Amino acid sequence: MTTAPPAPVTSAFPAVPEAVQGERVLCAMSGGVDSSVTAALLKDQGYQVIGAMMRFWPDDKRVDTFDTCCSPDAAYEARRVAEQVGVPFYLLDYREQFQRHIVGPFLDEYSRGRTPNPCVNCNTKVKFDELVKKAKMLGCRYVATGHYVKRVENARGEVEFHRGDDPRKDQTYFLWGTPKDALPFILFPVGELEKPRVREIAEERGLLTARKPESQNICFVPGKVQDFVAEHLPQMQGYIREIATGEVVGEHLGTQFYTLGQKKGLGLYQSHRVRHVVHLDPGSNTVWVGDHDDCLWTGLKAAGANYLLDLAELPGELEVQVRYRTAPVKARVVHADEHGFELEFAEPQFAVAPGQSAVLYAGPRLLGGGLIVDHVRTLPTPQAPPKKRPAVTLS
Repeated sequence: MTTAPPAPVTSAFPAVPEAVQGERVLCAMSGGVDSSVTAALLKDQGYQVIGAMMRFWPDDKRVDTFDTCCSPDAAYEARRVAEQVGVPFYLLDYREQFQRHIVGPFLDEYSRGRTPNPCVNCNTKVKFDELVKKAKMLGCRYVATGHYVKRVENARGEVEFHRGDDPRKDQTYFLWGTPKDALPFILFPVGELEKPRVREIAEERGLLTARKPESQNICFVPGKVQDFVAEHLPQMQGYIREIATGEVVGEHLGTQFYTLGQKKGLGLYQSHRVRHVVHLDPGSNTVWVGDHDDCLWTGLKAAGANYLLDLAELPGELEVQVRYRTAPVKARVVHADEHGFELEFAEPQFAVAPGQSAVLYAGPRLLGGGLIVDHVRTLPTPQAPPKKRPAVTLS
């Protein structure tokens, strides 16, 4: 018994011009609702859609890893959705690339006293690098994803990435590393929709992922990040020192277990004092702490820059976002070249963590970004650690 295909869904996404009717597009499908609706909308608009999922999980996948997205179950659901939409589906093996570009650098950054963002790295090194190469091999003009990002053509016909229309779901922060010359070949069909509408389309379409919960955790990390880091990086006992005096105020088992701004779980000798981590020095295995004002940054430097416009067009005044869940702040460009940039904040910012991304905007437009590097601090002369008191034996 054959079932009639569901009727096309009328959405807020504009119709595709006749010139690209039937154009081939590789649609990244994760087994989630956003990529499922992406495939459905593209099919409705006349594209020749090829669904694909990137396999990242290893054969010896641990419990509680790759469970919500990028999992065997998600691959099954993505294949089922492809059948519902009426498009072919392929599972592409990217295990080796994922280990090399994502897991390895994730641990390396922690060993260097930095706080990485693996999702940024995954989009830059894998999804919009390896996947674009695969699309070309398959004869596809475009790659499409379910990111909440708007693809906008400016007056010169150039493609820009803008914040998605749903401010709660905007994902431009993760895409600053996209190669500039790849922008014209990337589509974001749900970028002009809000999340509730995306779920409505999935419900109307009868897609089995319509009510699937979202993935929130780092896919390859089971449980807490600190536990994962502890499994892979050796513990090394060191001192926690006061940034103002160099005095030893505590001990630790490795700088990799801390991040800038942290105030809980420090285990200081004087536990009643509120202290924040203000600097990490893996070379001397020292965690430096201070008060709130010691953790304020007046600006930042970033390396490994990528720009989505000509560098000469980078505005002198712009906005920068230093964490995914924080609002962008105004900043002045002190210096910028092809390698990195230096910014001065309009107002000091708290705990700008090295290893995280500094993402540049002009209003809603994504301009690029870079990886935050640490301040060059003048540290006080370390004081000798307190002598251990001899044990007292009771007779």
